[in-house]
Amino acid sequence: MARDYSRFLPSPPGGSGPHIPTGLEGLGWQSFFAQQVSVDDLARTPPVRVTNIERSGLRVEGDGFVASLPPRAETAIGDWLLYDATAPGASRLLERKSLFRRRAAGTGRGVQLIAANVDTVFVVTSCNRDFNVARLERYVAESYEAGVEPVIVITKADLTEDPGEFVAAVAAVAAPAVVLDALGPEPKEKLAPWCKPGRTVAFLGSSGVGKSTLVNALSGRATAATGGIREDDSRGRHTTTSRNLYVLPEGYAVLDTPGMRELQLADAPEGIAEVFSDLADLAANCRFSDCRHESEPGCAVRAAIANGEVDEARLHRWQKLQREEAFNSASLAERRQRDRGFGRMVRSILKDKPAKR
Repeated sequence: MARDYSRFLPSPPGGSGPHIPTGLEGLGWQSFFAQQVSVDDLARTPPVRVTNIERSGLRVEGDGFVASLPPRAETAIGDWLLYDATAPGASRLLERKSLFRRRAAGTGRGVQLIAANVDTVFVVTSCNRDFNVARLERYVAESYEAGVEPVIVITKADLTEDPGEFVAAVAAVAAPAVVLDALGPEPKEKLAPWCKPGRTVAFLGSSGVGKSTLVNALSGRATAATGGIREDDSRGRHTTTSRNLYVLPEGYAVLDTPGMRELQLADAPEGIAEVFSDLADLAANCRFSDCRHESEPGCAVRAAIANGEVDEARLHRWQKLQREEAFNSASLAERRQRDRGFGRMVRSILKDKPAKR
């Protein structure tokens, strides 16, 4: 029997009656996606969400069914597609509500897609030598650039006598911070404000900080594999080797990701500006518009540092991220320009090539 997908479209204004939860809503289906399709589209090609990506292909879930798609380079975990059963590889990718990405690790200048259509990112760190404010600023900046709400989650509070020191250290990062014990009931209690039905949350951070443990705490069972950390440097092993999206009984989706050693920012000027908005506001009051905040007269940033209002190390981190983002963005733009030039050359050759008789 054909499914009635009309109920997945936006409700008309002024509608009445109780809201009936659906399987798609538990996967994260929202009006943002429903507005992109028609009833006819849904009847022919039901919505599915990418819940796992492997080299061999994609695993997608819909309302009451699971399917596989061939590999697609432009697809991220969390993407929504309209599933074409006759030609799965041609399934239509819906516009994303948010996209978390980074410059691919290594010497290349490509962009790696991390996750799509996430509502809240829990940036996880721990009370040990893994704790690094500069790394947290990167994650939060990338989250804002992606259009995702960031929350800093500090785990392993039992390893320190005063967890408040870690909260104070991230006070200027422009994101709320939560300290909790990942092994107890606290994750469900303290993360509840962001874990609402129909929403999608993701855990990002280094290996060994407790991301998979938090996923298990929210689900109430051993959903994701966990592992320990090395004693010498407090770094973890890659127990999570692929990105997985889990749908929990409470009606929201949770994304677990492998730890990232490197997060290079590119095309993220707004995210950086959001994280360092206090410094940007001060810089706007400098005497010179091109002030480098070194020894120029009338520098509002240097004055704030001298008064103890701003940590000079934070200024250096801001400047470093700005330089890095500018370099990576310029490199990506140059690569795109080269690709466009190569495409024009190929089209020109094909146009001028005489046709075979």
